[in-house]
Amino acid sequence: MAAVTPMMEQYLRIKAQYEDAFLFFRLGDFYELFYEDAKKAAKELEITLTARGKGDDRIPMCGVPYHSSDQYISQLIEKGYKVAICEQTEDPAQAKGVVKREVVQIITPGTVMEGYALQEKENNYLLSVTPFEGNEFGLAGADMTTGELMVTTLADFEELINEMAGYRPREVIVPSTFSEEKQQLLERRLHVTLSFEDHTEPVEEAAALVDGLSDGKIKETCYQLIRYLKQTTKRSLDHLRPAVFYLPQEYMSMDVHSKRNLELVETLREKKKQGSLLWVLDRTETAMGGRMLKQWIERPLLNRQTVEKRHELVGALIDRFFEREALQEQLQGVYDLERLSGRVAFGNVNGRDLIQLKKSLEKVPDIFETVKSLESSFGNSLMEGVGDCQELRRLLEESIEEDCPVSITEGGLIKDGYSEQLDDYRNAMRNGKAWIAALEKQEKEITGIRSLKVGFNKVFGYYIEVTKPNLPQLPEGRYERKQTLTNAERFITEELKEKEALILEAEEKSEKLEYELFMKIREQVKAFIRPLQQLANVISAFDVLQSFAEVAERNRYVKPELKAEGEVDIRDGRHPVVEKMIDEGDYVSNDILLKDDRELLLITGPNMAGKSTYMRQLALISIMAQTGSYVPASEAVLPVFDQIFTRIGAADDLAHGQSTFMVEMLETKHAVSKSTRNSLILLDEIGRGTSTYDGMSLAQAIIEYIHDEIGAKTLFSTHYHELTSLENKLDRLKNVHVSAKEEDGSVVFLHKVIDGAADRSYGIYVAELAELPDKLISRAKAILKEFEQEQSDLKEHKNRVAEESIQSGQERTSFFGNEEAGPQQLSLFPEEAEAQEASRQLNKSQEKVLSQLSSANLLHITPIEAIQLLDKLQRNLNN
Repeated sequence: MAAVTPMMEQYLRIKAQYEDAFLFFRLGDFYELFYEDAKKAAKELEITLTARGKGDDRIPMCGVPYHSSDQYISQLIEKGYKVAICEQTEDPAQAKGVVKREVVQIITPGTVMEGYALQEKENNYLLSVTPFEGNEFGLAGADMTTGELMVTTLADFEELINEMAGYRPREVIVPSTFSEEKQQLLERRLHVTLSFEDHTEPVEEAAALVDGLSDGKIKETCYQLIRYLKQTTKRSLDHLRPAVFYLPQEYMSMDVHSKRNLELVETLREKKKQGSLLWVLDRTETAMGGRMLKQWIERPLLNRQTVEKRHELVGALIDRFFEREALQEQLQGVYDLERLSGRVAFGNVNGRDLIQLKKSLEKVPDIFETVKSLESSFGNSLMEGVGDCQELRRLLEESIEEDCPVSITEGGLIKDGYSEQLDDYRNAMRNGKAWIAALEKQEKEITGIRSLKVGFNKVFGYYIEVTKPNLPQLPEGRYERKQTLTNAERFITEELKEKEALILEAEEKSEKLEYELFMKIREQVKAFIRPLQQLANVISAFDVLQSFAEVAERNRYVKPELKAEGEVDIRDGRHPVVEKMIDEGDYVSNDILLKDDRELLLITGPNMAGKSTYMRQLALISIMAQTGSYVPASEAVLPVFDQIFTRIGAADDLAHGQSTFMVEMLETKHAVSKSTRNSLILLDEIGRGTSTYDGMSLAQAIIEYIHDEIGAKTLFSTHYHELTSLENKLDRLKNVHVSAKEEDGSVVFLHKVIDGAADRSYGIYVAELAELPDKLISRAKAILKEFEQEQSDLKEHKNRVAEESIQSGQERTSFFGNEEAGPQQLSLFPEEAEAQEASRQLNKSQEKVLSQLSSANLLHITPIEAIQLLDKLQRNLNN
C-alpha cells in the first residue's frame, strides 16, 4: 500500500480518537467519510459510495453537502449512532500545508440539540449510572435541550431498570467496568446507545450544579454525566439547572410492564401516541406543556395535598370558560422557552429564535393576569417569585429585526437606531445604491439605450451591461471593457469603481459589526436563562392544567375525592381511551367498589366481554386522579395508591428465552414481592400458560397469598370457574362477572359487571365472531354437548362416591373446597377423571398423598412453595 497523503494522515489521526463515531470530515462544502465509515454511512443513508485514489490504493469514500448535513446526521442519530463533526479551524487561504482541522462537537442520541431527531413534545434524556457498594446504584438524568438535571439512588438493578424506563432515554453512560451482563440487559430492555465514562472527579465550572447535593456518591454520578457532556458537546453548559435530588418513592411506582400494559403514553402494538392515555389528555397548546404532561402521566403524585391543589385549579378553569379560552389563545403564542434557552446557552441560537423568544415574552403578562383573575390560590402560588422577563423582551424589541434571516453572518439582523456606527454604514450603503440607481438612469438618457443596466455579482462587482446589438450606439471611449458575454458586453468606469469600493467596504464592515452586536446580545440573553427556565416551568404547568380542564369538560369527567387510605367507590366509571375510540354513547359504564369486606374482586365472564377493559379502567382512573386530572365517572372516591402492578395480556419473550408462562410468573412474582397494602394489583387470567390443574393451583395460591399476606386492593380475572368457591373461604374476596345473554342462538355481550360468578365462558360464540368456518363451529358445539353430558355423569358418580365415603367414615375435603358452591370447569377427560376417582380408594400411596394435601396449610405458602409441594406429591404418586 502506498503512503497516505498528508490530509489522509490527518484524517486517520483524528479518527483514531473517535472510533465509536462516524467522523464527518470537512472538505470545502462537503463533509466526507472514508474507509469503514464510508461503507457503513453509504448503506445507512442510502447515498453513493465512491473511492479516492486508483488501483489497490483506492479508499472508500462518500460525502454529504455541508448546507444539508443536518438531515443526514439526524438519520444516523435516530439509528443510535454517534457523529463527530470535524471542521476546518483556519482559513485555507492562509494555511501552510494541510489546513488545520479538529472535532468541534460529538453529536450522540442523548446530546442532540436540534434537527429532525427531536420531537417537540418529548424529552430527550441522557442517563448516567454509577454502581455503589451493596448493589446500590446512582442515577443521573439530563435533557440537554431543556436543561433539566435530576439524580437519585436505587436499591438494586431491577429498580434501576424500572426507573430508567420511566425516562425513555436515548443514551446511557456507564463506567467501562460495568458488567457485560448488565450492559446487555440495558441495551436489550431499554433499546439505548451505551457510552462509557470512568471519571467522576469534580468539574470545577460545574460545582454550582451539585452544591445542593449532600451525598458525595450522588455528586460522583452527576460529575460522570457532566464530564461526558463537556467532552461531547465542547460547549457551554450554562443552561443546565442545579441538580435536583428526588426519591422514586415520592411518586406512584409502576414497573416497565405495567406502564406498557396500561398504554400510558404509547400503544402496546404500534408504539403510537393515538390510542394511549396521553392522546386523550393532551390538549396542551405548547411543546413544553406537552412534555410536562407526559412526565406527570408517568409519575403520578403520592402527596394528596398537591394533587388536590391541581384539582382546585382545574375546577376553576372549568367553571370560568371565557378565562380558559383566553388562556388557551395566549398560550398558542408561546414558543418553546425551555429549548430556546438551551440554544442560547449552547451557542446555536439565531435571530429568528430570538424573535420567537420576544413574541413569547409578549404573552406572559396577559397569561399571568388571566390566571390571577381565576382567584385560585394554587395558581397564584405558582407565580410567586417568578419574573415575567419583560426587561429581556424590551432588549429584543429594540435590537433584533422582526423579519431577520436565518444566517447570523450576512447582515439584516439588527434594527436601525440600535447602533449609531451601524446606522452610518447602512447610510453609506443606501446612498451608494441610490447613486447606482441614478447612474443607470443617467446612462440610459445619455446613450439612448433603454436596455442598459447596472448590475452586480460577487466575482466582478458592479458593472454596466449593454447588449451587443446596442454596442454601436455607445460613445467612443466612454466605458472601460470588463467582461464579454455571448449576447452582451460589460463595462466599468472609474467613478463606478470608487463607489463600488465605498459600498462594499460599508457592507463588509456592516455585516461584521452586526455579527459582533448579535453575539453581545446573545450574551445578554444568557443572563436570563435561569429566569426563563422558571417561567417556562410555570407556563408549562398552566398549560397542562388547562388541558385537564378542557378534556374534563369535553368528556364529562368529575373531580375525584382522594383519601389517604380507604375504599374505591367509582360510579359509572369509563375507560378514558376506549370510550374515545368507539361511537359516542356506545360505551357501557361500570361501578367499581373495593372496601374492607371486598378488597379482592374475582372476575369471571365471557371472552371479549370486557374483563381486561374493566381492570385497566380502574388503573387509568387512579393514575389520572393522582396526576391532578378529573376522571371519567359520575362519582369517584379513591385512595392514594403507592404502586400499580399489572399482568394483563399474553406476550412471549422468546428472543430472550422466556415463554408466555415464564413472563407471566416473573411479572406476578414482582407484584406479590413488591406490593403493599396501599397498592393496586391487576392480574388477568394467571395460570393459563400451563396445564389446567397446575394453572388452577397457582391461581388459587396467588389469590390466597394476596388476600392473607398483602391485603392490596386487587382485581383478578379468570376462566377457572372452580376458583369462585373461594368466596366462601376468603372473607374479603367477592365474585363479580361480566354479563352476557343468549338471543336466537347467539350471544350478546352486555359489558356490565355485576356481583356473582359467571356460569360459562361462551368461547364458541367468540370463535363465531372471529368467523371460523361453520363446519368447525358446528363440530365444536357437538363436542361441547358431549363433554357436558359426560361431566353430568361424572358429577353423579362423584356424589355416589362421596355418600359411600361418608358412610364408611372416610370423608375427604376437596382441594377446591365445597364443589357444589360454584360453577364447574368442564374436564376435557371425564373418563380419566372418573377412573382416578374410583382408584383413589384402592391405592394406599394415593391415600397418603391425599392426606398430605389435606394437611397442607395452603393459606400460608408462597406460589413457589405451592409448585414445590405439587411436584413432591406428583413424584410420590408416580413412585
